[in-house]
Amino acid sequence: MKTFAFLLAGSALATTPAAAQTTASPVEGSSAPTRSGHVEADRDIVITAPFVRDLNILAGKSVVTGDELVRDIRPQIGDTLTRQPGVSATSFGPGASRPVLRGFQGERVRVLTDGLGSLDVSNTSTDHGVTIDPLTAERIEVLRGPAVLLFGSQAIGGAVNVIDRRIPRGVPENGYHVDAIGTYGSTADERSGGAGLDVALSNQIVAHVDGSYRKSDDLGIGGYQLSPSFRREQLDIAAEEAEEGHADEAAEATARANQRGRVLNSGTETYTLGAGLAVINDGGSLGFSVGYYDSNYGVPERPGSAHAHGEEDHDHDDDHEEGGHDHGDVTIAMKQFRADMRGELNVDGGLLDKVRFRAGFADYEHTEFEGAEVGTVFNSQAFEGRLELVQADRSGWRGVTGFQGFTRDFSAIGEEAFVPPNTTDQYGLFTLQEINRGNWEVEFAGRYEHTDVHSRSVRVGLDEDVAPIAVSRDFNSLSGALGLSYAVAPEVKIGINGSRAVRAPSAEELFSNGPHIATQAYEIGNPNFKTEKSWGLELYARGRTGPFRFQVSGYATWFDDYIFENATGAERDGLPVFQYFQASARYYGVEGELTAELIRSGAFELDGNLVADYVNAELTGDRGPVPRIPPLRVLGGLSARMGDFGARAEVEHVTPQNRVAAFETRTDDFTLVNGSVSFKPFGHDSETTLIVSANNIFDVDARRHASFTKDYVPLAGRDIRVAARVSF
Repeated sequence: MKTFAFLLAGSALATTPAAAQTTASPVEGSSAPTRSGHVEADRDIVITAPFVRDLNILAGKSVVTGDELVRDIRPQIGDTLTRQPGVSATSFGPGASRPVLRGFQGERVRVLTDGLGSLDVSNTSTDHGVTIDPLTAERIEVLRGPAVLLFGSQAIGGAVNVIDRRIPRGVPENGYHVDAIGTYGSTADERSGGAGLDVALSNQIVAHVDGSYRKSDDLGIGGYQLSPSFRREQLDIAAEEAEEGHADEAAEATARANQRGRVLNSGTETYTLGAGLAVINDGGSLGFSVGYYDSNYGVPERPGSAHAHGEEDHDHDDDHEEGGHDHGDVTIAMKQFRADMRGELNVDGGLLDKVRFRAGFADYEHTEFEGAEVGTVFNSQAFEGRLELVQADRSGWRGVTGFQGFTRDFSAIGEEAFVPPNTTDQYGLFTLQEINRGNWEVEFAGRYEHTDVHSRSVRVGLDEDVAPIAVSRDFNSLSGALGLSYAVAPEVKIGINGSRAVRAPSAEELFSNGPHIATQAYEIGNPNFKTEKSWGLELYARGRTGPFRFQVSGYATWFDDYIFENATGAERDGLPVFQYFQASARYYGVEGELTAELIRSGAFELDGNLVADYVNAELTGDRGPVPRIPPLRVLGGLSARMGDFGARAEVEHVTPQNRVAAFETRTDDFTLVNGSVSFKPFGHDSETTLIVSANNIFDVDARRHASFTKDYVPLAGRDIRVAARVSF
């Protein structure tokens, strides 16, 4: 990586864009409803940037922590967050699931750990898992809206920030702090546990160690593995093979159509290790950490791919040997070593208040196996760093100006390396300013970003005879946002945000051209893509009035040169061709959450909660809907508490998605009924909790429309889960 040495030398000048803090009482105009497996104490958790008490430009925000995190924790971060407003998941399989925010996924959603990118390749393809284990998370922040200015152009749809204790933030009161979580889930015989320990080595030095382990078997489901349309296709194949006298092939197709109760080859095994050290005093802090992530998981097979290859085998044995995909079970082995640094210097000057820095480096490897044979090996070395100069509050004017640098060296080695070796270098300058004048608040921000993407060999088109060529692309982008809010009451705020965002195409969108065995697709990019540009508008209201807490947002985004991937209807090497295209597009949607205090009678409390979200996304010029957009979803629940006991019951209904792109299948509606009970053996104020929950109680067949694999990887069936958290 040509800039790695420079960035590493300057790593002391990098910083996290956002930190989290809790407040025991609502901040004026900033109340945001939170939910838990039982009714929490009267406490709002508010996302704040280190330089802005309440960041209104990120109008939509949610926090998952405490009992709610323990109850909802799943192997991947995407499936952990799906009860939050505006959040779905890619749900490729139990081992790979990334968040979908407001219908956006992949390169438009950033997944962060402690404010810095996960530095894996989960954004490049849906089969790639996120290298963050929710078992080690202390809290997870979901930020929606024009977050592009803080986190980079890849956060146009929002960001998910996972906060852990790996670099300590404070000195434990008793000299040490222990936090441990253990879970069991019945539907996949999932066993998991994670623990962390903070120890004060002195009154200024704190050490940390943590680790986690999870193992699960094939996922249990509530019906047939295949969707109705895929089942019909396999039954038609079986009839055709039987008519032609191919009894074995007919039996195989029939067996695929009738497979139910389990998603074959979907087991997972993951472990993590981490350690950190921090010096903390009145002048600031400086900390370092190292971590290791190791995961192995199965990739369920797309039905019909083996049949197509089999047909080729009858007449094209040589072709099959060279390019066929009649393989054993596909599995992925993923490893990442990561080193991080975080620091803060308290300046307390007339102009500057603080200087914050954050840096991280990751060495990542992921191997796709076909049976016992190595198919493709992906390698990535990535570095990201940030520096922020935080201004002092001067008569209601405060803000931050900063620099961000990112570099990645990526390679894929093997016959099915669908992306050629490439490097990406990206640099950004940004500023965010807030002016507070009584009930009025104005925020404005700007970001300049330069991106260089270089591939050492690119094959354009499908013609194997075209010689590969080296391609270098560089992009300059300028983005901006303006927000205005007004406090209509002490704890109620309304606002409007406008944004202009520009995103450079990723290496995968530019250079992909080949079979990808894990997604079981032939993927094609376009090295001539232009930058993706968008205008965004958002209206929101949030706050607290009487017994009600609420947040609601309506938004619209208009894209020029929008980049999307969709099936073409063609086949190559027996795999369906998925190609990246560029067109104009339009998104609009609404999302909201309402929590009401229904009963307060002595020690008994009862709350009601309602979450709803809807996205409509269309390619302009009569090109139809954008692929894989989640439909309308409504979730309602009741949470109760009596002393140290709590309970929650909820119903989630997802409507059918009939607005589909060309060659995309429809998704049926489904309704999930869930319930949980909790007990705090050491009192309600203790973090030690035992939770027993039942999810998808009626064992229904449910599929996420945002999933690339929805037609053959449904959601989990009835799942009885036991989770315990011990903290002292």
